[in-house]
Amino acid sequence: MPAATDIGIDLGTSTIVVYVKGKGIILREPALAAFDKDKNMVVAFGDEALNRLEHNSGNLLALHPLKGGVISDFLVTEKMLQYFIQKSMGHFRLFKPHIVLCIPSGVTEIEKRAVEEAAYQAGARDVVLVPEPVAAAMGAGIDVLRPSGSMVVSVGGGITEIAVISLAGIVVSQSIQVGGDSFDQAVLQYVRDVYGLFIGEQTAEEIKIHIGTADREKRLDHAEIRGRDIHTGTPRTISMTSGQVREAVEKPVRQISDAVHAVLERTPPDLAADIAERGILLAGGGAQLNGLTEVIHKDTGIAVMLAENPETAVARGTGVYIRNINVMDKTYHV
Repeated sequence: MPAATDIGIDLGTSTIVVYVKGKGIILREPALAAFDKDKNMVVAFGDEALNRLEHNSGNLLALHPLKGGVISDFLVTEKMLQYFIQKSMGHFRLFKPHIVLCIPSGVTEIEKRAVEEAAYQAGARDVVLVPEPVAAAMGAGIDVLRPSGSMVVSVGGGITEIAVISLAGIVVSQSIQVGGDSFDQAVLQYVRDVYGLFIGEQTAEEIKIHIGTADREKRLDHAEIRGRDIHTGTPRTISMTSGQVREAVEKPVRQISDAVHAVLERTPPDLAADIAERGILLAGGGAQLNGLTEVIHKDTGIAVMLAENPETAVARGTGVYIRNINVMDKTYHV
């Protein structure tokens, strides 16, 4: 009899990434639902929800059922998980899947049970919860089973996870509700305060990607930005520089770097020595902010490396877990 399919899910605040055994990463869609006010029900998830909301006639609301790395709306999260599981496996599956699900390292026992229950209600046969930093380390090629210390900083959309890992367990960790979305909101607010211009979240993200930097010594680019004047309501175009973006994102960048420093201060000396030798790993979509690695390196004095394809490192880590599930089940516990 064929085995049930194994699925790994990075249940992110902004994005959900799905890994399927034998296929790799097959889905990467917004952690988003579209709620129809007229029908009083959720009518779409992921890319479909985003598409409908972009062409919204006024009857749809955007729902974000995950906030700060935890479930804020259990029922919508359950339905969203069900949607992604069905989309990953097809509607005619014969076996319920085993699911490896990533969670923030600082979640409570109640939150863990809520995530597990949502996955079971969505159709899982078995559920394994793996802390996001552990999955990110595995996805970046780190052997988490070894006794030496590794530090991972996973910058997601709504939360940053900092953890020191040894023997497949988290020795020291900290979670802060700062991430890639914080950078976007900081840019949006800066443009509003300095230029009196309304811009959308997508425009703020594009500014961050194209001319953004966290480091004073990086990038001297500029971009033309079009928005709506706060006072007149008419379209207006301004020019913004990389230096201004750095100024805009300085606070959330500082919060991340300070949290990394705080975790290092609480790390046992032997493991801290390992980290000083091997460096700090950055993963997650928010880690791609230009100059972030340099800022953390300057603040800590430790080399900082950006994972390959950092936005999918956590999901790839679920794949590594699945491929080594017999070994991991014997040695690993949440």
